[in-house]
Amino acid sequence: MSGDHTPFDPGEHPTKVERHVILPYVPTTVMDARRRLGDDLRSLGVAEECIDDAALIISELVSNALRHASPLPTPANPANSVGVAWRAETDASGPGGWLEISVRDGGSTTMPRVADPGTAGLGGRGLGIVQHLAGRWGTEMDATTTTVWAVLDLPAEDVGRAVREAGAEAGTAAPAAGTTGRARDPRAGGPVVSLPFTVHDGGRARGALL
Repeated sequence: MSGDHTPFDPGEHPTKVERHVILPYVPTTVMDARRRLGDDLRSLGVAEECIDDAALIISELVSNALRHASPLPTPANPANSVGVAWRAETDASGPGGWLEISVRDGGSTTMPRVADPGTAGLGGRGLGIVQHLAGRWGTEMDATTTTVWAVLDLPAEDVGRAVREAGAEAGTAAPAAGTTGRARDPRAGGPVVSLPFTVHDGGRARGALL
C-alpha cells in the first residue's frame, strides 16, 4: 500500500479529511477500503447511517474496478494495483457536509454505466446502487486510466453526532446541528482534467482526486 495521506485537519475534532491510497488488485481490498473510510468518517463524527451508505458506495466502486477493469498501468504505479481516494468536509453548525469517493483503474473496453440486470440477475447492480445512494457520480478517462467517482451529501443532523454524544455523556454542552440546507458541491468550478468526461448530476464538473 502506498500514497497514504493522513487527515489534513488534525485536532481533537477534525472537520476535514483527505486520503489517497494505492491498494492491491485483490478482493480483500474491498474490505480494506471500507475499513479505512469508516475510520476516517468516524473521526469526523459522521453518523453510522451515513458511514454505512459510504461503505456500500466504496465497496461497489472498488468491486466494479476489480471485476470489470484492468489494474493501474505500470511503471507509474505498483504492479497489480488500484487507486482509491476520498475527501470529506463537515460543518455540524451549518449545511452539513459532503464526501467524495474516487476509484481509479487501468480501464476496460466499455464505459462504466448503470446496467439493468433484470429481476433474476445476480449482478450488474453496482452503479445503480451508487446512483441511488449518492445521486451524483461520474467517470473520467484518459489514455491509460479510468476514474469513477461519487459524491454523498452528509446532512447536518448526521454530522458531528459522535462529538455531540460524547459531550452529552461528559455532561458538557455540545454545539447544536442545523437541520436545514444541503451540502455544497465540492466539484463546483473544478477543472475538467481528463477526457472523455461523463457526469451524472446535471452536468457540473469536478476536480479529480486521483
